[in-house]
Amino acid sequence: MKLVPSTLLIWIVVAVGFPAAMVAALVPGARWIAIASIALIAIAALIDAVQRRRALGGIRVELPALARFFKDRDAEIRVRVRNESRTSRRVRIGIVAPEGIEAVSEDQQVDLPQDSDAAEFVWRATPRRRGRYVFASVYLEAPSRFGLWSVRDRAAANMEIRVYPNLRSARELRALRHGTAGIRAMRQIGRGREFEKLREYVPGDSFDEIHWKATARRGHPITKVFQVERTQEIYVVIDASRLSARPMGEESALERAIVAGLVVGAAAERRGDLFGIAAFSHQVEAFARARNGKAHYAACRDAIYQIQSRPVSPDFEEIATFLRLRLRRRAMILFLTSLDDPVLAESFTRATRLLARRHLVMAGMLRPESIGPLFRDEHVDKAENIYRNLAGHLAWKRLRELEASL
Repeated sequence: MKLVPSTLLIWIVVAVGFPAAMVAALVPGARWIAIASIALIAIAALIDAVQRRRALGGIRVELPALARFFKDRDAEIRVRVRNESRTSRRVRIGIVAPEGIEAVSEDQQVDLPQDSDAAEFVWRATPRRRGRYVFASVYLEAPSRFGLWSVRDRAAANMEIRVYPNLRSARELRALRHGTAGIRAMRQIGRGREFEKLREYVPGDSFDEIHWKATARRGHPITKVFQVERTQEIYVVIDASRLSARPMGEESALERAIVAGLVVGAAAERRGDLFGIAAFSHQVEAFARARNGKAHYAACRDAIYQIQSRPVSPDFEEIATFLRLRLRRRAMILFLTSLDDPVLAESFTRATRLLARRHLVMAGMLRPESIGPLFRDEHVDKAENIYRNLAGHLAWKRLRELEASL
């Protein structure tokens, strides 16, 4: 608990203390009166300082244990201030926002009414960076009993803020909400092997469709009915290694990959498919097994919202081995990575060769602006422009060859 001189005490010292000191030095006959005035100010300030604990006594700030924000979207938290003494007073509450969250105001004056045990105010902020933030303390300030001091203290708090990716700006998600985006007719081949129900035996049913245990229990033939498999498993695997930190427009490649992964999850949920997600760098960073439902979608979002780029090379062999051991059913695996590095492209091809024997493996990457055909730009009309774009052309050619080999 700290004491800071209030504006009132400063004005009293300026208006009374300094003139009294001047009088004591210049007018010997009024010296004792001046010393008494200075002593009176000092005694009042001392008595007020001794009673400093009464200024913040019974005041307690209550914050929610968990708050969920979305990047670049305005948010607010309702803060409750408890006043056990039920006396009227004004308290200054300070909540310091960590780096990555922009608060409208880090402190706010709260008037605690008479005969009321609590008051509320709204703390507004805008998160600018995805991740997890913990508020361990809040700061309090209130005037002392005589108003000569400002009493400051720090109170413990336990609030966690989770900042998720902002999908409101995702163009694909807006199209998905309007109905039939990405839907097309597909011809089903075969009768399917996904069990649907049991029914009475009908002449012509194959013997391999008879459920022998149900037949034994009921005393007459029972047949199994199958349907075409419609529920597929879809996994999005996000590369969080060194190349994911490259800027792609206003955001990094990792930020756009996370948003794309969650959009794929929303599309899978809408179609009734099972959606899972994973992230890796030189090791597996996160994994959520494929399921469906809104609760599972929230669990996938929680699994990756803290992922940050690491200054390491991706280990494709590690993530491929991890997925081979855990995925039992055939699934579509979409890697969101960068393959313009020839060494990484070769590692990816080698690592996913075994995965492709059982699963449908796909790769998606954001092409840097510098990569493209040599003469795609109409302003390439000088020799120096050709040399400047030649490196991008060679990288584009390697990507085309990689696409053909995959």
